[in-house]
Amino acid sequence: MDWTKKVSRLMPNWKREAEVRNLGYKVHGNAFSTSTRRVLAVLLEKGLSYESITVDLQSGEHKTESFLSLNPFGQVPVFVDGNIKLHESRAITQYIAYVHSARGTQLLYLQSHETMAILTVWMEIEAHQFDPFASKLTWEQAIKPIYGLETDQEVVKENEAHLEKVLDVYEKRLGKYRFLACNTFTLADLHHLPNIQYLLGTPTKRLFEDRPKVRKWVGEITGREAWKMVCDHEKYWFGKQMK
Repeated sequence: MDWTKKVSRLMPNWKREAEVRNLGYKVHGNAFSTSTRRVLAVLLEKGLSYESITVDLQSGEHKTESFLSLNPFGQVPVFVDGNIKLHESRAITQYIAYVHSARGTQLLYLQSHETMAILTVWMEIEAHQFDPFASKLTWEQAIKPIYGLETDQEVVKENEAHLEKVLDVYEKRLGKYRFLACNTFTLADLHHLPNIQYLLGTPTKRLFEDRPKVRKWVGEITGREAWKMVCDHEKYWFGKQMK
């Protein structure tokens, strides 16, 4: 850990609160939402302060007129930076990573047009090949039980079969590189974290564990300090709400 990170950790609470006001970043979301967690992961990797504003999904707050004025599609999160209001978690993560490219973890891979293209490809793979199946498995096995709903095992079986094929591709890729886009941690890896974290608490965990290189990659990305902070809801979500 470098000295700047150590100093940041020692920064008194009043200084952190001042930084929130200066940056003006606000995250309207929910601590248990995978998309909200994706945005928090980037903010914490960059060492940025923010104000969290809980949107009660269970009561349907995200479909109210006041929230729809922030995002007409009625989905969390919404990221506010002054007059800029952004939705779609992956667009938000890229915005933050670009704006703060010189700060914290370097999450972009932009040394050349070729490296930029490779990063973009793997972000697209996460969004269109991994996420559709992983999200359905997360919903069925991790989210439904929270609401007292029954898991549909047929849906689980079908989506696990699809996810296995995706992870087979990952296993080959990770035999050549430490991470998906290159040998350093990027947004391509970070975007996977929310669904993977939920699935590690379900029987689907075996799909990651049965593939040695995927298992190692999962262990490395879920073990990152910023991600552990994201998972500490009390401190890094509820503790970030203005009193």
